[in-house]
Amino acid sequence: MPVETDMYLWSKQVVALTVWALACFLGTSVARAQTIHFSVKNVALKSGETIEVGDVYLISADCRSLLTGTPEVEVMDGPPGVAVAIKQAMVVPRGYGCAKAISGGKLMITANGIEDYSHTRMILRIKYKTREGDRLRSEHINVTLFP
Repeated sequence: MPVETDMYLWSKQVVALTVWALACFLGTSVARAQTIHFSVKNVALKSGETIEVGDVYLISADCRSLLTGTPEVEVMDGPPGVAVAIKQAMVVPRGYGCAKAISGGKLMITANGIEDYSHTRMILRIKYKTREGDRLRSEHINVTLFP
């Protein structure tokens, strides 16, 4: 009898340990899947400066541009004296493994008439013109301005 009891306790412990390990493994994978990451760019400008923030494009899975025209940008919220524009350009979306240049644009920010130091979050809305219609996307940029 003692051998059967020890075997029974040992198998019970193995099952409990397996269930615990499975719960830990599944619990952490679910938490990672629910994580949302927003990337925010930081920009510092002196009065009178223009800076290129990044490339603007919309591509398909085979690295072809989906744009029918140059994207447009609108400032939804931001500091006075700061202008934003998209300059038409050929860009290479290397982050997606593409090697050829496609039609797109360069996002440019210009600061003019800045009299005081300030730090503000700027919210932009970018309009991508496609065959299926316009697609809108927002971009958040922390802007630090110097006179």
